[in-house]
Amino acid sequence: MREKLCSTELLLSVTASHGIWTQHDESHLSGEKTEQPDDSKSKCTEDSRADISACGGGGHCRAISDGKVLLDEPPGGTEPWVLLRKSLTPHTEGDFKLSPPKEMKFTLLSSFSLGSTVRSETKGIWMWCVPHPSKESHALVLLDTEGLGDVEKGDSKSDLWTFALAVLLSSCFVYNSMSTINHQALEQLHYVTELTNLIRTKSLCSSDDGEDSADFVRFFPDFIWTVRDFTLELELDGCPITEDEYLENALRLIPGKDPQVQHSNMPREMIRSFFPKRKCFVFDRPVRDRKLLVCIEDVPDDQLDESFQMQCQDFCSYVFTHAKAKTLGEGITVTGGGLGTLVVAYVDTINSGAVPCLENAVMTLAERENSVAVEKAAAHYSEQMAQRVTLPTDTLQGLLDVHAACEREAIAVFMEHSFKDDKREFQKKLVGTIQKKKEEFLVQNEEASVKYCQAELQKLSEPLTEHCLKGTFFAPGGHKLYLEARDKLEQGYMLVPRKGVKANEVLQSFLQSQAGVEEAILQADKALTDGEKAVAVERAKKQAAERKQELLKEKQNEEEQKLAMQEQSLKENLAQLEEKMDREREDLLRQQERVLEHKLKTQEELLRDGFKKNSEALTSEISKLKEDIETTKNNYPFKMSEALDAASITLVAVLPGPYKAAGLGLKMLSEALKRSENSS
Repeated sequence: MREKLCSTELLLSVTASHGIWTQHDESHLSGEKTEQPDDSKSKCTEDSRADISACGGGGHCRAISDGKVLLDEPPGGTEPWVLLRKSLTPHTEGDFKLSPPKEMKFTLLSSFSLGSTVRSETKGIWMWCVPHPSKESHALVLLDTEGLGDVEKGDSKSDLWTFALAVLLSSCFVYNSMSTINHQALEQLHYVTELTNLIRTKSLCSSDDGEDSADFVRFFPDFIWTVRDFTLELELDGCPITEDEYLENALRLIPGKDPQVQHSNMPREMIRSFFPKRKCFVFDRPVRDRKLLVCIEDVPDDQLDESFQMQCQDFCSYVFTHAKAKTLGEGITVTGGGLGTLVVAYVDTINSGAVPCLENAVMTLAERENSVAVEKAAAHYSEQMAQRVTLPTDTLQGLLDVHAACEREAIAVFMEHSFKDDKREFQKKLVGTIQKKKEEFLVQNEEASVKYCQAELQKLSEPLTEHCLKGTFFAPGGHKLYLEARDKLEQGYMLVPRKGVKANEVLQSFLQSQAGVEEAILQADKALTDGEKAVAVERAKKQAAERKQELLKEKQNEEEQKLAMQEQSLKENLAQLEEKMDREREDLLRQQERVLEHKLKTQEELLRDGFKKNSEALTSEISKLKEDIETTKNNYPFKMSEALDAASITLVAVLPGPYKAAGLGLKMLSEALKRSENSS
């Protein structure tokens, strides 16, 4: 019980805390055994919020025994590195710095120190990573922030940035208050009214294309308000209400035009506008004995209030079930490594005096994640080829078929983990990387075939060589005996299995090396007339020419096979790109429709509550959202056509010269255009 309740219990019962739960994939970690953090020793801190975020599949952070959060080694690295190995702590003037590792929280220990005095314990933002209890491919990361409004701090700017960072990094933002949701509790949430000044969604905004709340809704987390030490009855006008209804009633706007009323309504409006998904939980006191509150982390489970335990279970169950993977709009999922990239990007921007921009953060993250996606895809290709191919293969087509299957999977891996590769630079890099690896496998296959065939011919030719050395063939009738022995060798060679792609070439090379020997035997054969010898010489020349022509035809067939496979490869790239764009369009439409639904609901609620002017103010946003949805639907064929055209040109540029000379580039471009026209 303690393992499940400790972080939540202390988070909610003693002091308000702030944290982010981040879900991420642990499937790509090294084989090193991962120990679980000791939750029984977990402690929380004195703060005023909690954020929960979920970083979804493909991430890289994990918790080890001392509570440090590790990432997969970065490109070129040799060891795992600690996510946020430097803590985020505010300078006296409100800036943030990445502090070097120190003891306790600064090295991200698995427990947070519990503050039971009037002085805040938490400074900056600390992180704690634990495995997800029900999703094997995810982990949960709690970000714990310092309390807002600390009287000893003397600077509200750092509070603003702490609040903004918490919103930027979380997928579920939890705000804690004591006893009730009242005017004072809402006043303390005035930071939410500053978010539009602290965060930008677009890198460039013209006066005609400014930002509205719909832009922020796409990026902002879900919102949970938890009320600790709750002693009121959940009733309204004599009727029982739910916790969620309690929250929504508290967020209803106050009628009146008085400036103070307008000021009081601002946090309410912002919460309703920015956070469409809202939830509320209330908690009784964890214990009745005030003395036990001072050392709550040491109180056994059986001494905790039963109602409190049930409430904690409900809260945990909701978080574990409903906390979503952290995304950055348009379905871009943040992995563990990506979370580290975002933190550094945001803090560097704040320290430079600028305002964090979500669009810029997405592009920064895309650079990292797309590079990782290329590496993952290329590694998958190499790994699968090594597992599935036994060299030498019987035929070139056999190797190319395995290559096609592995490449198809590798492209899928890349498509799954990449985003915002609008110029197809990373896809182009993957195509070039796989092309190079394929050529390496082709060379290895040929070398293995040559080595094997030469070894087999060496064994088969031993009797022939022995007879030559003994002079058996240098006698009357020796030429006929030589031809019979050579034919027998060829027949035996044909029966050798798995000779590979160089079987004929190695044989022809061997026969060519025997031309001088045959000529000498022929001239030494006294049983043949000069005319018969001349005929034999011509026959040998004709056979040599036929073998040479056969080899040329074989090489031509191989080149045609390679060209066909290259064409298939580019088609596969374009097909999967088209599928990915289809999915992205569907994700974008769902996101736009969710935001529209939220705005329509908000407008309806405002109108119902008598705030007609506020309701009408949303009309322009709603109209713009509807236009955006129509644009997404109607412009898609044209956008797809442009993307496939550009991708065709970009990807063909990676091809070796012979394939371009063969006109494959123009052919692929033409087919891409036809497909685009058909899709429209």
